[in-house]
Amino acid sequence: MSDSTIEQARVLQFKSNVLHLYQQKGSLLKGLVREEALTGKAHFFERVSPTAATKRTTRHEATVHIDVEHSRRMVTPADYVWSTLVDDTDKLRIIINPESEYAIEGASAMQRTYDEVVIAAFDADAKSGEDGSGTVTFASEPVGSSSEDLSSGNVETADVLNWKLQFDILNIPMDNRVIVTPPGVPLQLLAATSAPFASSSDYNTVKALVRGEIDTWVGFRWVVTNIAPLLDSTDKYLYAFHRDSMGIAVARDMVTKMDVLPERNYNTQLYIARSLGATRIQKGVLRSRVNSSTIA
Repeated sequence: MSDSTIEQARVLQFKSNVLHLYQQKGSLLKGLVREEALTGKAHFFERVSPTAATKRTTRHEATVHIDVEHSRRMVTPADYVWSTLVDDTDKLRIIINPESEYAIEGASAMQRTYDEVVIAAFDADAKSGEDGSGTVTFASEPVGSSSEDLSSGNVETADVLNWKLQFDILNIPMDNRVIVTPPGVPLQLLAATSAPFASSSDYNTVKALVRGEIDTWVGFRWVVTNIAPLLDSTDKYLYAFHRDSMGIAVARDMVTKMDVLPERNYNTQLYIARSLGATRIQKGVLRSRVNSSTIA
């Protein structure tokens, strides 16, 4: 077998390992937001306004046509790359191992990128209009308050019930509601002394105290992550949203390459890339400022 054939086999195996690891573990938010494929330089998420059915009162009456208002939100993808150089022949041999640290780290980096892009879009300006030239700010699409934020400091049961109430008032569908939270918040709720108890299997889909986590509670699927950045020395945002309120367009999914670089002393470059972008599609995202010094 020639050297080139050996290298090609390694390339294919590295790609297979990365894709397998990515699909096996997946991003925290994959499947929890609306995902569409992107083939051009930009992608539009189409929206239609709410309508109501009309009552037919007589036989053979003329059909009443409903005018449905169309609008759209535009997303432009960005390119994200993970790359490293390998200069040790022994390390090259283990790259084709399905448990290779390189494949694991490369796949994990792409998983985190997916989540980071979605979280950044929660309260970013959204592009609207026929050509995406309009701007919709987060403040212009409040959930339950004229203010941008619902602030709670330490999160208590009453806060979660209030978030649910804000969604109910807007008739946001009961299914596919999600909360993205810093790690300490579920621990605060598990220690709560007022019903509904997050620690009780009567209110939780799993035995929360056994696993030390909250899965689905008060109608929200709970996702724990450290990705949300600090706002200042202590504060972070917690986000609640509905699946159809957020969209991600994936333009290019997981390109993997392995190349020998003469200009780098013939070291081997491992390269993973993907292009994607996210946007807020419609009202249905709530954020609450929490004190990270009490949840870290």
